[in-house]
Amino acid sequence: MSDRLSIVVVEKDRDRAIQIVDALKVTDDYDIFVIADERGLARQIAARAPDIVLIDIDNPSRDTLEELTLASGPLERPVAMFVGGQAGGLATAAIEAGVSAYVVDGLLPDRIKPVLDTAIARFQVFRRMRTELAETRKALEERKVIDRAKGMLMKARNLSEEQAYALLRKAAMDQGKKVVEVAEALVTAARLLG
Repeated sequence: MSDRLSIVVVEKDRDRAIQIVDALKVTDDYDIFVIADERGLARQIAARAPDIVLIDIDNPSRDTLEELTLASGPLERPVAMFVGGQAGGLATAAIEAGVSAYVVDGLLPDRIKPVLDTAIARFQVFRRMRTELAETRKALEERKVIDRAKGMLMKARNLSEEQAYALLRKAAMDQGKKVVEVAEALVTAARLLG
């Protein structure tokens, strides 16, 4: 993220929006854009491509929460949600939907900066975890394909596991490809012929 954060504030009430913008301006130098009309919220947020989304809502329903979190793109950017009162079970739903910070009892000016910092830090941790998980899943899938190809070679040519892998590795080097690409081609060819 750049030195100067861009923030989208989702707030229907004009006076409340002014309060939030004023509080943000006191804490730091931000590019701030207020969205008062939630219609086409996803499009409006995407058009601004903010670094963070700040949502202030008095009493969110589960439907409102779902709509706001989906529209704000919590997997793309940090989202801080301030709610007016205790909304039973919605905190869990908000966190599961990807909201980085869920603050009950509304948005108080002196809490904005620490909450934004926490939302950003939490978002970055979860982004790293999602990336690592995706890489691990990919590695496991590649391992499965390689094992399947080795098994096919072992059975067809009566090879040991080491010999089958050596054959895959040599074919990959000869073709200038990765071992998994050669294994995928072998498994695909066997599926088509089989």
